[in-house]
Formats: sequence, C-alpha cells, structure tokens
Amino acid sequence: MAKKILILSSSPRRGGNSDRLCDRFMAGALEAGHEVEKIFLKDRKIGYCTGCGACYNGAKPCPQKDDAAEVLGKMVAADVIVLATPVYFYTLCAQMKTLIDRACARYLEMTGKEFYFILTAAEQSVPMMERTVECFRGFLDCLEGPREKGVIYGVGAWQAGDIEGMPAMEEAYAMGLRA
Repeated sequence: MAKKILILSSSPRRGGNSDRLCDRFMAGALEAGHEVEKIFLKDRKIGYCTGCGACYNGAKPCPQKDDAAEVLGKMVAADVIVLATPVYFYTLCAQMKTLIDRACARYLEMTGKEFYFILTAAEQSVPMMERTVECFRGFLDCLEGPREKGVIYGVGAWQAGDIEGMPAMEEAYAMGLRA
C-alpha cells in the first residue's frame, strides 16, 4: 500500500551530502510506488520558537506568521517522515532544530508515524554520530507511537558531493524502497 512520505532536508547547501541522500531515499520510495514530497528547509522561513505558550496542548495556533504551520501540517498528514541533517559539532544543524522546536504547536497530532534519520558528517566514526541520532530520538520520545525504521550514516563526507559513491547512497535508496 502506498504511503505518504515527507522528506525534510535541513542542509543549508542545496545538493549537499545529506540533501543528496534525501534524493536517493526519494528515488527508492518513488520506485516503490509511494507519494513523496521533499521540503528543503532552507527555502522556508521558519522562525525560532519564542516560548510564548500560545500553542501548548493545541489551545491556540502559533502566532508567528511564517512557513512552520504549513510544514507541520504536512508532518501531521504524512505516514512516514524522513529527518535529514548534516552534523555540526556532533548535533543537528540549526534549521532542523528550529523546526523541531516549532513542532510544539502540533506534536500531539503526530501519532503513529514512521521515521527515518539521515545524517552526514566529515566524521568517520558512526559511534560519534550517535549524539545526533539521540537528538532525533528525543523528539520522537515526545510523540505518541512513533516507529524508528532506519538510520543512514553518511560518514566521511565533508565537501558537497563527497557522499557520491559511498555506501550510504545505496543504503538511502534501499531504505526508500522498503519504506
């Protein structure tokens, strides 16, 4: 059965390594017959959470007038969400963290979703990247019934394009096929 898949690419570089892995995941998912949308967060205006409390428990929508409401609506509607980030100082990039913080407005509606994580870094060590995965898992811990389906580690990729020809490219495609 076809699933609705949302890929959130938070690379600040279009065509960067994590963005390229998103494209490979998307290619596999499309081949499997799924409906896929990729959002490049750099193209969206998403402000920082101000902690105003208007959204707590869904009482009121977030008062900020930016693109976060649209992206969060797509997250609520998706069956599968792919969270992709380059690793900066062993954690998520700012674009992804900002979106996750803004999810406070609708996270109670994100129930029963499947999640895939895509990470890229110059770092060669997968264990060193686990801190970043734990950041994603912290977000999932706040949701009801999330299912982590896979992690793609794009290690050893510093400059844009370094990921080409690495095993992570085929892993991303294969995970997209199995989504």
